[in-house]
Amino acid sequence: MGKDVIEVETDAKGRFVERKNRFLGTVDIDGKVVEVHVRDPGRLEEILYEGNEVLVKKAKSKDRKTNWDLIAGKVKDNWIFVNSGYHREIAESVLENDGISPYSELEKINPEVQLGDSRIDFLLVKGDERVWLEVKGCTLAKDGVALFPDAPTERGKRHVEELRKAMENGDRAALLVLVFRPDAECFAPKESTDPEFAEVFREAVDEGLEVHPLKFRFEDDILRYVSEIPVCNFF
Repeated sequence: MGKDVIEVETDAKGRFVERKNRFLGTVDIDGKVVEVHVRDPGRLEEILYEGNEVLVKKAKSKDRKTNWDLIAGKVKDNWIFVNSGYHREIAESVLENDGISPYSELEKINPEVQLGDSRIDFLLVKGDERVWLEVKGCTLAKDGVALFPDAPTERGKRHVEELRKAMENGDRAALLVLVFRPDAECFAPKESTDPEFAEVFREAVDEGLEVHPLKFRFEDDILRYVSEIPVCNFF
């Protein structure tokens, strides 16, 4: 069900043990505890807790400090994709697929373009129109609401502020939210975690920021696009 976006082969299933720091965790794989790289900087408290099931992938580089990458964690019956290292590949696959992309028939998809003091993920070009697009990943949901961020994000706030400046200069601007929670029905900023981001987000939407929360499901090592969901009307 859904359209295939990318394949991410996993090599083992294990039980999460502990998160030692922002980027390092340990996982019990068949009785052996190994260190895993946690790419997502969010808190992930509803996913990365002792005993929870996780999926991991062997690292290809021999120069790595850890031999494993964390790919997904179990929430109820769903595997939740938690590796932000794939966000650009996912976004590019979406943008290049006219059946999924919110922006069809693009002439150019320019990645990593400088805008003010930040690098924005994509500059989309279609005729005389330019759309500055930033990508964010969302792994948290509560009562059917996908929530971002799950940790304070000064970087996220700065990106939205840069997008507002782009709109002031006559360009379009957009936020592409990769929602990895199949149980989510709408998206909202998590004000209790980062009220400053929520305020800037609201102001940007009022000024014309285009927000596209796209919902995905991860199963059988395939990340599948499910649907676009709305921004919650109560945020």
